[in-house]
Amino acid sequence: MSDRWLYAWGLGSVAFGGASLIIPLYVVALGGTATTLGVLAGVAALVGVPGALVFGRIADQTGRRRVLVLAALASAAAALAVVPFTERIAVVILANGIVWFAFAAATPVVTLLAVVGAPEHAWSERIGELNKYQGVGWAVGLLLGAIWTAVAIRTIGTSALEGFLLVLAVMAAASLLAGLRLLPPDPDPDTAEGSVSARRLGRALRRADRFSVRTATFPFTPARMDVRRLRPRRIANRFTPELAIYFLAVTSFFTGFSAFFAPLPAYLTDIGIGSDGVFVLYLVSSVAAAVFFERAGRLSAKHDTVTLQAAGLTVRALALPGVAVVGALFGMSTGGFAGLAVVFAVIGLTWAVIAVTAGTLVTRLAPPAIRGEALGVYAALSALAGGIGSVLG
Repeated sequence: MSDRWLYAWGLGSVAFGGASLIIPLYVVALGGTATTLGVLAGVAALVGVPGALVFGRIADQTGRRRVLVLAALASAAAALAVVPFTERIAVVILANGIVWFAFAAATPVVTLLAVVGAPEHAWSERIGELNKYQGVGWAVGLLLGAIWTAVAIRTIGTSALEGFLLVLAVMAAASLLAGLRLLPPDPDPDTAEGSVSARRLGRALRRADRFSVRTATFPFTPARMDVRRLRPRRIANRFTPELAIYFLAVTSFFTGFSAFFAPLPAYLTDIGIGSDGVFVLYLVSSVAAAVFFERAGRLSAKHDTVTLQAAGLTVRALALPGVAVVGALFGMSTGGFAGLAVVFAVIGLTWAVIAVTAGTLVTRLAPPAIRGEALGVYAALSALAGGIGSVLG
């Protein structure tokens, strides 16, 4: 099967990456407060898990993967096209929810597309390739946002935000058109080629899933997982005490992360950083995490995983309020922005450590029979905590 369809998904990821930051900035421009941003992010987080569950199971039961991906891209393009033409914040929140429902819903389906027709030994490589296209696309979306807002705001003023939203809508539409041409046809669900074992796919996901910049800049959508086998009640009945305690810890620190990130664009705007500067800071965090991710994996293999995660959480706990400290001391000066860039880089580095060690700890603490599903619960809890933390923030 040709992999050219990955270009279509990568183009869609450019739209999603840019939207992850431009919509909150647009809400701030409309007069939204930190509370408004909390609701915006909370809705985006809470629609993610049901979106992934519903589309994942439909894809599994019907085999109609192509049409589901196209439906998600069409929904995202339509929602992005609505945003720049409204000044009603409630409408923006609804449209943003549709965008992230579409992204989360498409994620398990494109994972299935990546492995269908390939021998099992190649699944890890194909999932890794999918993550590469998605992660690069997301980073390009952030980079385009920084360039667009830096140039356009100086020439056409605040309408640059609406202009970039339209650009993202066009990119999502272009992704849809490319998908119509490049997405592979759905295989016969009764054939061996179209059948993908949930258990084997779960193993491939654990081996191949790699960090992408998405998780550093928009940590509210469920991780790539085999949602078809997620049975929380059955898993809860087989929790060990250690796993249950760790899931409480996961819920706690993801709630804290989201409480910080949800109102962050409003704070950065309040201290005088323009939209282009906000994009740059988020991109710095993303790149720092991406660069350090493999190194974090090697550190996890050499050192005690629990200690390493505790260190990552401790450094991040200091770095998050460090944003406010640097902002208060230096404001919008050149030194202040450079200081914020350093703090954002540290935040990104700590995410690389936390992401690697969390997956390792869940796998290690879960009984062998439910390891794949335990990772699904971890992803679901992180998204749920993201919604709660966003509102608290």
